[in-house]
Formats: sequence, C-alpha cells, structure tokens
Amino acid sequence: MKTQMVIGVILAVVLTQIPIIGRYFSVVNTLIHESGHSLMALLTGGEVRRISLFASTEGATMTAHRSWLSQVLTSASGYVFSSVIAFLLFYLIYKGHSHIVIYILLGFLAINLVFWVRNVYGIFWLVTFGAGFIWMLRSGHETVIQYVLVFIASLLFVKAITSAFEIMVLSFISPHQAGDATNLAQATWMLPAQVWGILFFLQSLYFGWLTIKKIWL
Repeated sequence: MKTQMVIGVILAVVLTQIPIIGRYFSVVNTLIHESGHSLMALLTGGEVRRISLFASTEGATMTAHRSWLSQVLTSASGYVFSSVIAFLLFYLIYKGHSHIVIYILLGFLAINLVFWVRNVYGIFWLVTFGAGFIWMLRSGHETVIQYVLVFIASLLFVKAITSAFEIMVLSFISPHQAGDATNLAQATWMLPAQVWGILFFLQSLYFGWLTIKKIWL
C-alpha cells in the first residue's frame, strides 16, 4: 500500500501539470469540492439549484439558504470535504474495502449527473469519466482497479492540499476574488479572507498528515 501511494502521488503531481489531460482528471477534485457545498446546504435546510464544472478545473455551486449559519457552513465545507474524502478513500483502500470506494465514486458521479450538474462541460465530464470508470470495473482486472482507485485517492489528496494552498495565497494577493474565502469574509464580517484562507490550508495539512500517519506509521 505504501508503494502504491507513493506511485499514485507522484503520478498525480506530474499529471496535474499537463495542460489538457491534467485538468481533465483534476476535475474529480472539483466534483468532490462542489458536492461538499451541496450536501452541506441540504443538511442545513437549504437547497441546491445547480452545479457547474469547468474545463479550467473551476466549479460553481448555486445554493439557497434559510439562515446565516447555513450559508457559512455551506461556504466553508468545500475544501474540508475534499480533504475528508481524500482521507476516507485512502483509509478504505488501506482496510481492504475498495468496493466501498467504488460505490462512493459512482454515487458522486450519478447524483451530480441526475440532480445537480447542468452545464455542457460538466455533463460531458461526468459522462466520459463515468463511462471510463465503469469500463474499467467491467474489465474485472483487480490489480488495475486497485491502482486506479489509489490514483484517484492520490489525486484528491494532492489537489485538496494544493487547491487550499492556492486559495490561501489568493486571499492575500486578491482578497476580494478568493472564492470561498471571500464569501466567508463577507458573511462573517470580523474574519477577513486571509484568515479563512489560512484555515483552509491548515485543515488540508491536518487531514494530509492523518492520511500519511494511517498509511505509513
């Protein structure tokens, strides 16, 4: 498992630097991130109107909220959810529950395709990524399936940390255009975007450490 994780993380780091194909695979983190916003909105009494996934790896979730707390929790959930899911997938694979990982990934793909994602690229990505994933499962090659699942978990692991770092940097450079950090700063008044950017990055490091600790120590 340790060797697989090292290979997966190296591949994820290299692949995400390739312009087109790297962005295509990186959208899996966008999917998880935006799903985190959506699920939190629903859990706190709000509603999800639509999700958009873009080729640039950016995403957008349109939600409605009944309370200030719902708005804050929904805005804060994206980066945390990506970190938690990355840890969860590695934990399940490590414990030999790869089939549960498959169900989780297929669940995210299906729910987003049926209920939330409505933009052209988002639908294209869900259909093509889902078709490739199902084709791999139908091949029945256990070793290939295992390595693909580790790669996806590694990709989420890498992107959860790097995307949180990027939003932290952006919160200092351009605090009015720092996505979730900006939204939270506007909602919480006393806490500027920089504080939220730092918190996003710290939580990603924490869950990253938990993942490494679970696999390596």
